[in-house]
Amino acid sequence: MAQKLIYTGKTKNVFELENGNYLLKFKDDCTGKDGVFDPGENSIGLTIDGVGDVNLRMSAYFFEKLNAAGIKTHFVRANLEDTTMEVLPAKVFGKGLEVICRYKAVGSFYRRYSEYIEEGADLPAYVETTFKNDEKGDPLVTKDGLIALGVMSAQQYDAIKEMTQKITRIVADDLKEKGLTLYDIKFEFGYNAEGEVILIDEIASGNMRVYRDGIYIEPMTLSELFFA
Repeated sequence: MAQKLIYTGKTKNVFELENGNYLLKFKDDCTGKDGVFDPGENSIGLTIDGVGDVNLRMSAYFFEKLNAAGIKTHFVRANLEDTTMEVLPAKVFGKGLEVICRYKAVGSFYRRYSEYIEEGADLPAYVETTFKNDEKGDPLVTKDGLIALGVMSAQQYDAIKEMTQKITRIVADDLKEKGLTLYDIKFEFGYNAEGEVILIDEIASGNMRVYRDGIYIEPMTLSELFFA
């Protein structure tokens, strides 16, 4: 099927297909700094052989599970030989929005609210949203803010929150079966032509913080453990 490159991203390239869908080509480039992998960095820091493959494999695994559970996603099919994933067209909210679900008070959440909570304390599937904006440090935005700014409707926000908590539970339960504990995870959502909220992008080890016996597991190690 003919394809046309329309976007070159940090970790994926995007092609337009003749059937109206899009093709994501996963790359081995990783975000990081000074040759050290860091999913929170905004620039390419290194190349790790096989990281595109494991990110696609994990994403395809969870997307297939979510689709089977009746949760709407952009996933159509994956081709592991080409390291590509065919997806449905979707528009992003605003100029890009990240949605985080937290089970533990760690990372930026703890840094912001350390006066009120102990590090590592349990959280009730806490959902927060941030705008994707490197220059502004991915600022937090509330439900009321998203509505006031015309980024989404109240109904769309409620759908995102409900879907985020459901998806996080599915991922966490899967990891728990492997002796792993999910602390937090980051998603991206978009909407289709009907305005329905759908999960987009990927569900890979670099988007989640996972521990085993209280010890943090690096994303590449997590991918190896997940498929062991």
